[in-house]
Amino acid sequence: MESIINIKKILGKLGPLLALIVLSIILSFSSPNFLTINNIMNILRQTAVNGTIASGMLVVLITAGIDLSVGANAVLCASIMGMLLDKFGITNPVILIGAALLTGVLIGCINGLLLTKFHLPHPFVSTLGMKNVLCGLALFVVSTKTISGFPGSITWLGSANLFKRGSFSGIPIAFIAMLILFVGFHVLLNKTALGRAIYCAGGNLEATRLSGINTDNVLIFVYSLSGFVCAIAGIVIVGRSGVANPSSAISPYDTDAIAACIIGGASFSGGKGTIWGTLIGALIISIIRNGLTLLKAASDVQYMVIGIVIIAAVFIDVTRNRMEEKARRLAGK
Repeated sequence: MESIINIKKILGKLGPLLALIVLSIILSFSSPNFLTINNIMNILRQTAVNGTIASGMLVVLITAGIDLSVGANAVLCASIMGMLLDKFGITNPVILIGAALLTGVLIGCINGLLLTKFHLPHPFVSTLGMKNVLCGLALFVVSTKTISGFPGSITWLGSANLFKRGSFSGIPIAFIAMLILFVGFHVLLNKTALGRAIYCAGGNLEATRLSGINTDNVLIFVYSLSGFVCAIAGIVIVGRSGVANPSSAISPYDTDAIAACIIGGASFSGGKGTIWGTLIGALIISIIRNGLTLLKAASDVQYMVIGIVIIAAVFIDVTRNRMEEKARRLAGK
């Protein structure tokens, strides 16, 4: 029985990676353009935004929370840079980037305070409300305009490539920056006392509080960290498109980030998840979107497929929790 439980654990950890490999093989046969260098680099470029946002979503999910405002937060941070450029003529990259980062952290901190100090019943409610507030703010600060003309030092993160040669696209700088960010998250979650406190809070918040850990500070930190990476994603979005477009707040950044985390092994029940599993989940989401585009699937079909993937991810999470609970009961016997 113990061997069966161990096999299930191994398959649970390798499942997302196997799904990524199988999906890539299927699309490589379905489209001759899938395995081209340019397309692979395009997938990495797409993953940079979703993966960055998903890294913040992961730490929130580990605490058994959720942040539905991440996409709107990223777009607001981009819009703040657009406002400073358009209305005040500020082109200094330090000021623009600093304003975006400050905005993202502030919004994340407010989400944490609403949960801990104002005692709102569940972060689903507060962050969903915050999402709508931020969408409106993004439109307001730039007067519903699309702002362009950002200096190259701002667009570099989202548009530059490393080792570019001739007609081939090099590795996107944004993807490299995301990997560096992921290393930082790995160290935080696995090598620090704060990381252990984050996992403990997700496993049992009350027990963590009784053990002497300030759980309010932990939750405020993880939501602020989520806001910080949203700001980074907003800067990357500006770099990729060259504009600050407040209307992009309706893009499914939040659902893609949640799906990436759940596919990668995180759980809505908290206490689980790894940053590298989240990376695999983000790659799977990007590959699905890219593959549907290569196969010339209509936009309505694309929305339905991604919706099915998200539902499947939630189903996997529920099934995984049931299997683990059953395994614990069997081990207790």
